[in-house]
This record gives sequence, C-alpha cells and structure tokens, in this order.
Amino acid sequence: MAGLLRLGVLLCLLPLAGWAQQRCNVDYEVKGRDTLFSIAETHYGDIDKWALIYYANQDQLAGSFLELTPGQVLRIPCPAGDTTADATPLRQSGAQMTLLTGGNYAPFTDQDWPGGGLITELINAALELAPQPVPYEIFWEDDWSRHLFPLLDEKRYDMGFPWLKPDCEAEPDNERCANFHFSEPLFLLPIMLFRQRGSDFVYDSDDDIIGKRLCRPKGYFTHDLDRPGRRWLKDGKITLVQADSPDACFALLVTGRVDAVSVNLFLGANKIVELNLRDQVEALERPLSEEGLYVVISKRHWRGTTLLYRLNAGLDALRRSGRYKEIVARHLEIFWQRLE
Repeated sequence: MAGLLRLGVLLCLLPLAGWAQQRCNVDYEVKGRDTLFSIAETHYGDIDKWALIYYANQDQLAGSFLELTPGQVLRIPCPAGDTTADATPLRQSGAQMTLLTGGNYAPFTDQDWPGGGLITELINAALELAPQPVPYEIFWEDDWSRHLFPLLDEKRYDMGFPWLKPDCEAEPDNERCANFHFSEPLFLLPIMLFRQRGSDFVYDSDDDIIGKRLCRPKGYFTHDLDRPGRRWLKDGKITLVQADSPDACFALLVTGRVDAVSVNLFLGANKIVELNLRDQVEALERPLSEEGLYVVISKRHWRGTTLLYRLNAGLDALRRSGRYKEIVARHLEIFWQRLE
C-alpha cells in the first residue's frame, strides 16, 4: 500500500487469529534504510499502522521527526485487544478540584468517544497516580473560544485541557504564555504534509519547502514555520494560505492551488475519509513538526504550581508503569475502527 492516508478502509483491523502470526510484542533493531512505514509493513502488513510503533517508542522518537538510526532498538507492540476505558474512582460529581474540556475534538476529547477521549483518559489515569490524589470533576464546554478567556483566566475552573503551547521563548508576550502555566506534554502530535497523490512535491529536508504554497486553516498555530533555522514566514520563503477551515484547505489542494496541506495526523486522516479523498490525497512520510497537547492553569491561580506538580508527577508515573502506552494503543485502535 502507498501512503499513510489509506486510513479508513485500509486501516482495517486484522482478526485476532491473524495477529498470532504477526511479529509483534518483540524488539526490532533498525537497519539501513528502515522507516516507520517500512517496519510497520513488515510487522503488521500495513504501513498505516506506523503510529503504533511511534507511540510505543515515543521516549526515543519524539523530536526526531521519525528519523531512525541503524542499530536503534524499537519495541513493536501488538494492537490492544481491550477497548474498555480504565475505571476512574477519583472522578466525582461535586469534587473541589475542577477541570475544563470540550467535545468535537476526537480522538482526544469528546463525550461520545470511549473514556471521553484519549487525553481525558490519560488525565484520569495520571491523577490516580499523582501524589496525594484528590477527587476531581470534569466539565464539558463545547464552545472552545470561552475556555481560556474568561473561564480559566478567571479561575472558574482549576485546569483546562488539551491545549497547544506556543513558542513561549520566542513569543513571551503571547497571551497563552503570559497568562497560563503549562503541564508537561500529555501527547505529541505529528504535523504532517498532505499532497495530491502522484504529485512531485517531496519533503526530504527543509530546503524542499522553499518557494512552496502551504495551506493551514485560519487560526491555527504557525510558530513551527518560523522556528530557528526556518524563518519561512518572516523571510518570505514560502506562501502560507490560511483558508477558513481544514475542508477549505483540502479543496485548494485537490484543485492545485496549493502544494500541500499542513495539519496534524489525526485531523488529516479524518478529513481524507470524510471528504472521500483517499484516491486523491496522501501524506508524506516525514512530519513537518511535532506539537504537544497540554493542561493549562492560570498563573494567578493560588494553587497552580501545586496542582501542576501533582499532575506532572502522576503523568511521569503513568509513563513508567506502562499504562500510558496501553491507553494510547487502545485509542489508536478505536480511531482506526471508526474510520472504516
């Protein structure tokens, strides 16, 4: 199969009996020209399951743009078989500690998604493992524009999730940087480039982007395009088209008005299936960047640093316990099933 964006029909799960014949739950030593795509095809018979390997080895792959080194040892997991969300005994109605999130952001947060979404379940599990765990309640507000200002800024809720973090070193006056503390990253999102199938557009190095037309929806972050060593926007090296929506970006792509669409892996996969573009659009293998999803809390919250310490300590314990990878694998499997 060619291209990540066979997600959907091509991301069908194999029967359980079939997995017994797959080479999974083993360690694999990277060879010569291996990529996550080629390793996934070898072990799963499906290159689109590369994300399973990525998130099972996130501690050594994060920030590497998925570039592998010969001799590197990767864990090849088997897909999770149990899709039942972990119990959350500390999550109680009327609890003193309150967290704010919203729906329509699957697979990360959505009330109709098992466990309330991947990020919701990770936070539930982390808070259970936090030092001196306390009961908490999660509130849902689907109007995301109200979350940071006024709801979290005015401390009507203690913490909010999941939020992208700007480049606060380069932009200390950014309103998120100036007003909120950020947790350790809960989850890293590969930001992909999607091109017309059969296009000669490639991305092997940053030099390949110079002079290209990229579409990213209006209101989305752009700091990765101007990070040190790039300055693509500040120096006018690329043309950034900011369409009104992801749908509009993909419409520009299939009509040849942009060279690529740049959005996260999950959003792009959803849109390819939703817009019936499987035969017209594919993802390039090399991510453009990686962005984290975080919990935020107002810098004026009198317990802010204490609450973030508990959450970060619980998240660290969750990763060390192995449950982090289990939760991520389970939600990836649900994501693929729902794209079929």
